[in-house]
Amino acid sequence: LHVTFIDKEGAEHSFEVSAGDNLMDIAQAEDLEMEGACGGSCACSTCHVIVEDPEKYDAMPEPSDDENDMLDLAFGLTETSRLGCQVKMSKEIDGVRIRLPSMTRNLQAADFKGAKKS
Repeated sequence: LHVTFIDKEGAEHSFEVSAGDNLMDIAQAEDLEMEGACGGSCACSTCHVIVEDPEKYDAMPEPSDDENDMLDLAFGLTETSRLGCQVKMSKEIDGVRIRLPSMTRNLQAADFKGAKKS
């Protein structure tokens, strides 16, 4: 199975993954910028991702009520937004392209390091 993440700068990162791996764990294992403040328990929106392919989005199981409640808090919500911790890789979504949003809403001081250009 393959997944491609598109980071905030627009760079693409493709990985071979296993069925059952969730997008948040994959991104964190590969040192991509995805926070996951609640540790994957569907209690925050910091692992918000945007599924680039509407067909792949439709092939995913429906978001739970809990996930939808958290997505309502996400920055830059789209029609194909999901929480990375809730999307498990499967053959139905092999090759999925996932965009990492430019911001998340669980801001901490570390999010601003290097942001100032002088």
